[in-house]
Parts: sequence; structure tokens; C-alpha cells
Amino acid sequence: MKNNFQELISGLQHIGLPTNDIEETIAFYEILGFKVVYRTVNSNRQESESQSAGEQVAFLRLGDIIIETYENKQAALTHGAWDHIALNVTDIEAALRLAEEKELDIQEPGIQFLPFWENGVKFFIITGPNREKVEFNQYL
Repeated sequence: MKNNFQELISGLQHIGLPTNDIEETIAFYEILGFKVVYRTVNSNRQESESQSAGEQVAFLRLGDIIIETYENKQAALTHGAWDHIALNVTDIEAALRLAEEKELDIQEPGIQFLPFWENGVKFFIITGPNREKVEFNQYL
């Protein structure tokens, strides 16, 4: 059993950016060299309070950087408006057990699922000391 996050976290998976206009956001990041690598509509359940079902979602990649942008019509349009940072983990169940052991502020009980990418993803989200959201995410 893995006893620390260093053994579980393998890197940055993505940065979550809410938007009021997904096409405008995609066009902007394409100017910077990003390419759309996955696009879908979140029609299942709510991923978080700010991301509800029926939202357009796009993942844009430039090298090792991935931005997840989703049109929620509630973007703050201010500095610091990024919604979350997602860390790639190799074992989501072990990461959740460790977060519970460390008494971290887990937003929703249990592991969540979204049908993104080829086989979906499992994730959970904690809240940091500055009210930032940190998502632990495993590709399936």
C-alpha cells in the first residue's frame, strides 16, 4: 500500500478553466498553439458546483500542458478565475484513502466518474487552505 502522495501523483493532468463562450476560449488558446484533443458535452452528473450537466467541454493540449475548458456561463472573468488544478494519479482508491487519513477537506464523499476520454476518468476533489480546488484524477 502506498503511504504518501509522492508515490501516487505522476504529474499535472490538467487545469480547469470555466468559460462563458467556449468557442472564443478555444480560438484564443489555438492562437497560443494549443490544439483541441477531446471535445464532449457533460450530460451525466455535476462534476462540481460550478460545472453542471449539459455543458460543452473541450480539452486543449500544447506539449505536456492540458487545459480543460467548460462553458458554464458563470465564469468570474477576473484574475485568478481558474477553477481547479488536476493531478494525475496512478491509484485513485489509494489516493482517496490517503486524503481521508490526512483529514483533507474532500468536497464530495467517494470517487466520482465522468465518461471522458476513451474509458472515462475517476476523480475526487479536495479544497486547499486558500479555497483552491485540487482534483485527483485517474484515466481508466
